Amino acid sequence: MNQRDDPGRLLVDPAVLARLRAELDDDEGWLLFLESFLAQLPLRIQKLRTGLLTADHGLAMDAVLSLKISSQMVGAERLAGMAIQLQGSLGDVAEQGTAATALPELASRHLGPITGCAEETTVSLAGGLIASGAA
Repeated sequence: MNQRDDPGRLLVDPAVLARLRAELDDDEGWLLFLESFLAQLPLRIQKLRTGLLTADHGLAMDAVLSLKISSQMVGAERLAGMAIQLQGSLGDVAEQGTAATALPELASRHLGPITGCAEETTVSLAGGLIASGAA
């Protein structure tokens, strides 16, 4: 099954967004948080790409953790799930000590689907910002 087609994971979980909005206690804080996530998402993907393609395990792990946690915080469930899968693969690489060959292979398997999902997530969240009157 293609990771992007995982029917078990919502692209964006509205319950998480509602909880985030309630926790931040105002529309402005919630909107700023989402805008920050959207602004940082391409940078997180680029950092992940760099780490994988240069076989820098530490950089790749840092990037995938950042992507996972930030995605979970805004309810980007599918993207977070992909990051979790890649994190597991990175852990396996660390145990085997094969970063030089394995990380570029992981890049070829994971970057396309992650990038595509990030684009879909951006469209979904940006649409929510527009609907809320922020744009």
